Amino acid sequence: MSARPAASRRTVLRGVALTPVAGLGLTACGKVEDAPLGLTGPVELGPESEVAEGGAKLYQDHKVVVSRGEDGTVKAYSSLCTHAGCPVNKLEGTKLTCPCHGSEFDATTGKALREPAVAPLKPLTVEVRNGTMVARPQE
Repeated sequence: MSARPAASRRTVLRGVALTPVAGLGLTACGKVEDAPLGLTGPVELGPESEVAEGGAKLYQDHKVVVSRGEDGTVKAYSSLCTHAGCPVNKLEGTKLTCPCHGSEFDATTGKALREPAVAPLKPLTVEVRNGTMVARPQE
């Protein structure tokens, strides 16, 4: 049986130098700004009356937040955090808080209010059909 030659110092150092480059895409807290919205098609959320003017409602099962402006305008956003993709599970007034790293978002604009998330929530299309709100990905 022949013995394998020992790795040279140069071979070992080259491997160590290339290791960080190979792992760049694998971070524990990577950004998910281009991640899926959570919705792949239209979903019925509930009666339009569930969202008061100037308020918001979180539909955790569908990962959607809906807000209604003072003028009655209804907006919807994906409630997947744009920092690490965690589903946001807390809504106080119109402020959403992510349980994973504490990012906060404005449910009326989707804007990130507190890091680590810096990208806004992904907007969705929402319409009312026969009194029921239906959300779907934007085209």
